[in-house]
Amino acid sequence: VQLQASGGGLVQAGGSLRLSCAASGRTFSRYIMGWFRQAPGKEREFVGAIIRSGASTSYADSVKGRFTISRDNAKNTVYLQMDSLKPEDTAVYYCAADGSARTVLSGIRSRYDYWGQGTKVTVSS
Repeated sequence: VQLQASGGGLVQAGGSLRLSCAASGRTFSRYIMGWFRQAPGKEREFVGAIIRSGASTSYADSVKGRFTISRDNAKNTVYLQMDSLKPEDTAVYYCAADGSARTVLSGIRSRYDYWGQGTKVTVSS
């Protein structure tokens, strides 16, 4: 599966952005989808993930209550709605796909087989 993330940009603190990740190739609905981010000088970290059906999500504590992941399997797209953005949310955001048969959402990077190219989000104070 090929992944293409988009929707990044510059936003003021307290604002919102919606990232999209479009998938092509194999059947999108077979994949658990995750979002990760990497700030300058830091390790790539888990943001959240969504199960194949979209019925279950998981989030990092740092974004819980502010970010929402959703997916539209008919459009082969997963979304990351980011509200109440903070300067510490500044990072390159990556979408990723887990093609295994796992049924439990994970924040472990190595469990994701495919990665998009990243989209940059900058939150100004």
